[in-house]
Amino acid sequence: MRVYVPLTLSGLAEAHRAGELGAGPLVAYAVTPALREWYLSDDIEELEYAALNRAAVASLRLLAADPGAARRRVVVAADVPDGAAAADPDRALDPAALGEVRVAGPLPLAEAAAVHVDSADAEADVSAAAEALAAADAGDDDAQFVVDGAEDHELLWYATQEIPNLV
Repeated sequence: MRVYVPLTLSGLAEAHRAGELGAGPLVAYAVTPALREWYLSDDIEELEYAALNRAAVASLRLLAADPGAARRRVVVAADVPDGAAAADPDRALDPAALGEVRVAGPLPLAEAAAVHVDSADAEADVSAAAEALAAADAGDDDAQFVVDGAEDHELLWYATQEIPNLV
């Protein structure tokens, strides 16, 4: 199963030093039954892109909680055994939890397939989105517009061998 783990650049640097994304349980995003139902598609590439985007929003939340982090969203795509990640059945109907899974055990960085990171030119929009996130969550339409501005930037794809250059 492909999972998408939200991080920040400093979190990626720590994972690089430690050799793992975390000991678990880790929050990640994947193609879950709820995501399939919400997205109404059978195209696995579209569904994985939706899971990646959900992880990018979670990365934005990590940035909002860490004002000192570089203002670039980071998502690590990793392959785990099918039973290693599971959705919380109590949150299945929660729109905020679509695609969310917990990876039970440690997730070695060696299991990573790719890293997705914002380009440097996205930093201003990502920074503004991180600052507007709380107001958007409270229902402020103008703040939601600012948050959506970060989503206009596609995350760039990097091979895992490029992690040292990213951090």
